[in-house]
Amino acid sequence: MTYDDHPELAEFEPLGERPLRGRTMTVASRVFVVVALSALLLPGILLTISIQTQTADYTCSVYAQHYQPEAQGSSARFELAGPVGPGWQCYALNTEGDATWVAPLGLIPSTPHRLP
Repeated sequence: MTYDDHPELAEFEPLGERPLRGRTMTVASRVFVVVALSALLLPGILLTISIQTQTADYTCSVYAQHYQPEAQGSSARFELAGPVGPGWQCYALNTEGDATWVAPLGLIPSTPHRLP
């Protein structure tokens, strides 16, 4: 391919090695993108965590009342190494604060249902 094939490129001279945007503009663009993505994703993540925590607490309180009627309270915790694997775990609390494992609630806790 020669300039004879494309006469519009005959007088073209590249701009050189200088970038099109300065360093300040590049950094500002990157910061803006990170802030914008955070503003889009963070509320959804926080809402999901809040809903899962509330559901796990409610489900755990129902399970603790049903399977450990002498328990004084309940505690739902997310554990990576729980008794039956990763996920939400339900514990019944006695008067001394000791926790007794009651049931697994899974990675995504659901409303109470009969356990096998």
